[in-house]
Amino acid sequence: MSMNFWKEAKSPLFMLAPMEDVTETSFREVVMRNSSPDNLNIVFTEFTSTDGLCHPKGRDKVSERLVVSSSEAAVLKRKGIKIVAQIWGNSPEKFYNATKHIDEQYHFDGIDINMGCPVKNVVRKGCCSALIGNPTLAGEIIQATKEATNLPVSVKTRTGVKTVVTEEWIGFMLEQQPDAIILHGRTQKQMSDGTASWDEIKKAAQLRSQMASSVKIIGNGDITSMHEAKEKVLNYGIDGAMIGRGIFANPWLFSNGEKPTVTERLKTLEDHLLLFRHNWEGKKNYQILKRFFKIYLSEFRGAAELRARSMETNGYDQMLELIKTAKAGFDQYETVQTPPSHLHPPHPQMEVEASEVPLYGKQLQP
Repeated sequence: MSMNFWKEAKSPLFMLAPMEDVTETSFREVVMRNSSPDNLNIVFTEFTSTDGLCHPKGRDKVSERLVVSSSEAAVLKRKGIKIVAQIWGNSPEKFYNATKHIDEQYHFDGIDINMGCPVKNVVRKGCCSALIGNPTLAGEIIQATKEATNLPVSVKTRTGVKTVVTEEWIGFMLEQQPDAIILHGRTQKQMSDGTASWDEIKKAAQLRSQMASSVKIIGNGDITSMHEAKEKVLNYGIDGAMIGRGIFANPWLFSNGEKPTVTERLKTLEDHLLLFRHNWEGKKNYQILKRFFKIYLSEFRGAAELRARSMETNGYDQMLELIKTAKAGFDQYETVQTPPSHLHPPHPQMEVEASEVPLYGKQLQP
């Protein structure tokens, strides 16, 4: 029987949200390296299609979303952080088979069911947040997933489809007894518009107490700092908080709040580039990385110019040379505050054999 970290872990729990084309193995590792103890407990994969995992030809492609590199695995172990595979779809049978496959081929700490993604082309298929409007199917999916594994099963969801139905929906979800419910304080219709309703999240926590349930309630929506995350836990009676888009403003968000120096910004960007190249060269386009450049190249003198030049690069070597030049002249830049040394702890050597990309349970095939 696998340990149920949701039940065993001490509250509060803080976690990085699963995000499409963002939370792959390289970026997760960067965020974890720069996290402080007890500020980051759980990370998630990108959401992975159960249809793809159950398709003999589609499995290899979608399995890229489940990659955990050897260096990430080392950081997970060293820091005691749990990693959860998130899956989505609309067929209980495929949820069962996909979960079985993950259970047998990988070493994740849990399974999360996506019932919250609001993207229209996914919702039109009756998947993710569309399942809020189809509780019977949602219940069958949860039960099928639980039957397929001894791993703990959580559900990430929203307050409704077009209108808020927190009491009805979360009441039903609690009856299904997942190990945790991660509730984003918006409806599907809202997408990311407006502000997340933490009063609805509080309502879910109160309902859990009324039902004398042991299900963990995790809040999600518009959190931009660890200070804010901890305040939400205290003020809304929840067991933890998930942070998503806030990481784009500050990849050091799970640290103790000190501003990184210019040198640390450049070194972390360099680390991210090297990790991504090692994990994905020949499989993912270099251009994907450009969405991250602003995260690192901000808040110091000369950042805008350096950022503009970075967007003109066409490959890893060109960008690494740009970083090298910037690092050599970093003293022309300014930073607000210098963090203590623990924010950038030693990490595994990044020079590894180009032919090996070890995964949890399998090798990434050339």
